Amino acid sequence: MSAFIHPTAIIENGAEIGDDCHIGPFCTVGPSVRLAAGVRLESHVVVGGDCEIGSGTVVFPFVSIGLAPQDLKYASEPTRTVIGENNQIREFVTIHRGTDGGGGVTRIGDRNLLMAQAHVAHDCQLGSDIIMANAATLAGHVEVQDRASVGAYSGVHQFCRVGVEAFIGGYSVVVKDALPYAIIQGNHARCYGLNRVGVKRRGYSQTVIRDLNHAFHLLLSSKLNTSQAVARIRDEIAGCAEVDRLVEFIGSSKRGVVK
Repeated sequence: MSAFIHPTAIIENGAEIGDDCHIGPFCTVGPSVRLAAGVRLESHVVVGGDCEIGSGTVVFPFVSIGLAPQDLKYASEPTRTVIGENNQIREFVTIHRGTDGGGGVTRIGDRNLLMAQAHVAHDCQLGSDIIMANAATLAGHVEVQDRASVGAYSGVHQFCRVGVEAFIGGYSVVVKDALPYAIIQGNHARCYGLNRVGVKRRGYSQTVIRDLNHAFHLLLSSKLNTSQAVARIRDEIAGCAEVDRLVEFIGSSKRGVVK
């Protein structure tokens, strides 16, 4: 099917528009932009730079994607923005392209919901099935893993990681890595243990929930330091992939983890 392009939209020469795209009033699409089939830009959307957006993604009014990052070291070097399929990008969201010093690509996976006024800075790496609530903010070089949630008006410091299925409560300030499967809340954020509601909703077995809960008890409530707690977890919990992921996340942390 052919694309719909509103007469007031500006599509610069070189832009690639896939089948069945919808480009609404007053949108601007730059010359190095590639929109896959079924992408929908509602109205007043600006997409620039070397940017690709995957099929089925819907972009709501007044969103800015792929423009130059807010990094004083950026010197107009060629970098990219890559967004996957079936994302919902709500009003006033800003997503900036990468920098040469950060790997050159800002990347967002599939089926994510970025609510109004959320910000994804340069060189961020987002997985899939993530929720960023209203005005949630990621500084540069942040990694957010699959199925994590970042609450409204929360900020994540540059170079931090947010683990798989972590839940960051609203108005939090995260300055270290947020543990997988955990509830993280506050300014500065603290970890309040396993997100029991989340793991139950996702259908984890009682055995997995028990093992994760024990691992968080050793990390947070046993008066052990992190290295001692990890050693105890390895000794006492075997054969649980989710606990193994938690331990690997801690071991690979460069900034330390929220406790």
